[in-house]
Parts: sequence; C-alpha cells; structure tokens
Amino acid sequence: MRKVYLDNAATTELRQEVIDKMVAVLKEDYGNPSSTHGYGRSAKNYIEQARKNIAKSLGVKASEIIFTSGGTEADNLALNSAVRDLGVKHIITSKIEHHAVLHTVQELAMYCGVTVSYVKINRDGSVDYDHLESLLKNSTDKTLISLMYVNNEIGTILDVEKVGDLSREYNALFHCDMVQAIGHYEVNLSKLNVDFTAASAHKFHGPKGVGFSYVRKNSGLKPLIFGGSQERGIRGGTECVHNIVGMDEALRITNEKLAEEKAYVLELKQHFIDTLKNNIEGIKFNAKCDDPSHSTYNLLNVNIPISEDKREILLFHLDINGVACSKGSACQSGSSKGSHVLVEVLDEADLCNPSVRFSFSIFNTKEEIEYVVSVLQKIISGA
Repeated sequence: MRKVYLDNAATTELRQEVIDKMVAVLKEDYGNPSSTHGYGRSAKNYIEQARKNIAKSLGVKASEIIFTSGGTEADNLALNSAVRDLGVKHIITSKIEHHAVLHTVQELAMYCGVTVSYVKINRDGSVDYDHLESLLKNSTDKTLISLMYVNNEIGTILDVEKVGDLSREYNALFHCDMVQAIGHYEVNLSKLNVDFTAASAHKFHGPKGVGFSYVRKNSGLKPLIFGGSQERGIRGGTECVHNIVGMDEALRITNEKLAEEKAYVLELKQHFIDTLKNNIEGIKFNAKCDDPSHSTYNLLNVNIPISEDKREILLFHLDINGVACSKGSACQSGSSKGSHVLVEVLDEADLCNPSVRFSFSIFNTKEEIEYVVSVLQKIISGA
C-alpha cells in the first residue's frame, strides 16, 4: 500500500541532519548541564549556544528565550504567569485559538476571576480588528491579548504588527502563539510589539517534546516550575540537551532554506488546489485557505462534498488507502466533537459535510498529491 503523509501541521518528519546531531549529543555529551565538571560544561555549552542561535534568528536577546517542552507549555507559561505575576485581569482572545490557549483561559476565568472577551472572527477566519480595538478601548483592567499568528486548522494569518501596535496604544500585553509560524516565516520580534510567544520544534522538522517561549526582557515573570535555577529561574528541571540541540539545528536549516522550500511547498499546495478543482465537483476551501495572500502556504482545509452515509468514515477510508491527514486539528482527531474553529467560520450547510485538513512539507511530491485526489475521487464515487 502506498503511504502519503499530508499531516505536517500536526507534526513533521525529522531532517536527517537533525537526527545525526541529536544522536551525537546523546552518545557523547550526556552530562547534566547543571554539573560543574567537564561533561556538564559541555552539555551546558550546547544549550547556551542554541539559545544564542535561536535568539539571533528572531532578533532578540538570548536571555529572552526560555526552553520548554513545546508550544502548549509555552502558552501556559505566558497566560498563567501574566495573571499571577503581572496583574492581568482581562484577557482578549478568539474562539478559534488552539486549545492550549482556550482551555487555559477558561481555567483562569473559573479559578482566578479573570474576565475573558472574545474578539469577533470574520467568515474568512480573520480577526475583526475594529472589534478588537473596541474591546481594548473599553477595558478598565490590566489586559492581555492572546491571538495566534497562523491558525493551525484553516491557516489564516494574523496581522501581528497591527495587533502589536494596538496593544501598545492601549497599554495591553500581547501574547502571540507562533507555533505554526516560526520555522515557516521570517520572524523578527525586535520589530514587533509582542511580549510573549510560543514555538514548537516538531512543526519545522525538529524533535517532539521541545519548544521555547520568548519572554520580553524585564517582563516581571516569576518561576512557573519550581525546583532549580534552570532557564533563568523561570522553569526548573534538567534541560533535555539533545532535543534543544535538535531544535536549534532544525531551525538553522529551515531558516537557511526558507525561501526555496517555501516556494516548493506553495507550488505543491497550488497543484493540490488545481487538481481538486479539476476532478471533484463541489469542492470548497474553508476560510479562503486557497488564497495565498490570506492563508499559510503549507495548509489546506477542504470541505468535501460526499453522501451522508460516507461522511463519518471518510478519514478511515483515506487511512486504509495510506493517506494521513486530519479532521480539524490533530489535537481533536480522536474526539467525537466537531472543530471549534470551523463552527466559527462555516454555515450550517457546509458544517454538514466533512472538512479535512491537508498540510504539506518539503518531503511531499506532486505525484503524492495526484494519488490523494484519486483516492478521494474513489471514496466519493463509491468505486
């Protein structure tokens, strides 16, 4: 059976160079980076060099990069600490954020008395910036905005510069989940009014279980995990050296090849769009995800016209034909609930049809795209 992996927004294949670098560190530099002997100093050097490299690529100081277990922890760090340490009483977010933000905000509202406002989302998945400004203008409490750069289900791109400017104008803090953006776009945080970000290595061909948070200098955040002085005292616990090294290597290679690889993946996406339009009648692309000026270059959320009796087993049939993709996001694919994102952007008629997220990487080919479309044709026709 042929296998085609089109679920790169969930996780990506590791580059061979990343694997090689991680294996070398696992074999040779296994010391505890908090130890003062040579083994420890060697491991510590890897961590601090990675921190410097990542900070330089984002245009910030090394002291502003905090290594975490991934994007979810980085989101939790920013949101929880802003409420606990910085006096935030009001959070403005949207109903199409990742659950790492939405669930955390709900907990903060329930147990910490935080007021939560949800900015309006347009049918194309974009933020209603006039409504956002209205929420900021009418806020009387210390406020934090939490909006993602690139939506993980429909690919909509936030105007980060505009939101950052609004946050400064109204003296609010700005947390931006950049898990689907860092490693896919050039990000210069020194030119953006962003206070906190989240990133995750496995979204750009690095290892799982490691990410980082950008925390603006002198933010006032206190430790989230107690137990040691690691990560500038904000996150106690022995660092996962080989994962940090792997993330650094993955981001280095990705940044070096960004223009070339982005063009290649965008061409794949456009080929998928054209092939779907030419072969499947009634196909729709949710939230203008087929518009490269509106949605990210490596993701497509497709509304599939299919008979009612085949809707529930569409992903199963794709899977048994070797096609890996997601219904909504990977974080929800094991749930019977529909996508909270699509509920906000689709009408009832389109919600009745299944929507599938296909996401691409440099390891995909046009031949794979054509195979996937042929599988979809067979499933829809019942052949």
